[in-house]
Amino acid sequence: MLGTSWLSIVTTSLDVIWIALILFSTGGTRTPFFIYSSFPAITAGIRWGIKGSLPVAVICVGIYAVIRLSLAAEAMAEPLGIDTLVVRSLYLIVFAAMFGYISEFEKRQNQKLLALSNTAAQVATLQERRRIMYELHDGILQSLATLILRLEGCRGRLPNSQSELAQEFRALEDLTRNSMNDIRQFLAGKDTYPLIHGTLVERLRNELRFMQDGLGIRAILETEPEDLVLPPDVERELYYVLREGLANVSRHSQASRAEIHLSQKNGRGFEVTLEDDGVGLNPLTEGNSQGVGLASMKQRIEKLGGELFVKSSPGAGTKISFVIPLAA
Repeated sequence: MLGTSWLSIVTTSLDVIWIALILFSTGGTRTPFFIYSSFPAITAGIRWGIKGSLPVAVICVGIYAVIRLSLAAEAMAEPLGIDTLVVRSLYLIVFAAMFGYISEFEKRQNQKLLALSNTAAQVATLQERRRIMYELHDGILQSLATLILRLEGCRGRLPNSQSELAQEFRALEDLTRNSMNDIRQFLAGKDTYPLIHGTLVERLRNELRFMQDGLGIRAILETEPEDLVLPPDVERELYYVLREGLANVSRHSQASRAEIHLSQKNGRGFEVTLEDDGVGLNPLTEGNSQGVGLASMKQRIEKLGGELFVKSSPGAGTKISFVIPLAA
């Protein structure tokens, strides 16, 4: 930086010297003083702003006044009128001040834009990290968690039913293959689709059937109407939210009953409730004590234009509800 600063000073000084030589060699009162002297003022303004352009302009004015008076004295000619000198000097000084101010303003704006660009990049990075965290938690990790629960259920039934055990192992193989495929799709930067469009109710019934048969939780699913028609993106987010809720019921609630109610109301959107009779939770501290699950559910519902409500207290079960607006 120090070497660059000295180089700039030397270069500007040479510019002023060259302009002085040009002014001295051309002579005459009609020498284009303003045009010649504006070049070093412009270069100084670009380098240092108004702090550089104004001093250079004043120096050029002094050099021009000395040269004009010296040439006039040697030629025994009438000296340059004071009004002409003042006008030309004022033109140059005003021009240098304006150009220096504009140069400084542009530098400040460029610095602000650079800072905003860096901030935007940091925000984008944070959002991408958060998206990856939620995708991993709600997609792959939930599948693996379900896999663990099913393995535990198989171990508990092992002495009793070989046919049921073989069927459950086949389901586990399919789930594991699907999870591995989701991992490959995600690492390749492609969107993962946890269910085929139109199969939300069927997938929820499978989840509830496992809770009832494997974990002994009485599970109820009610839909109104029975054949729900939802947009693919809404269906996908609903599946992630409800699967997270059911996973929380299975792992944390110690509930004996879980109910899901899906209701598509004309003109009111889509209403969903998930309720259990477990140990309950404290919504104010749940996000800190049990990871990103509840925060992820809220974010997905808000992305659909809805708002998630949690009604619970220790020992009194939990009720999660939300309404999603649907386009007509």
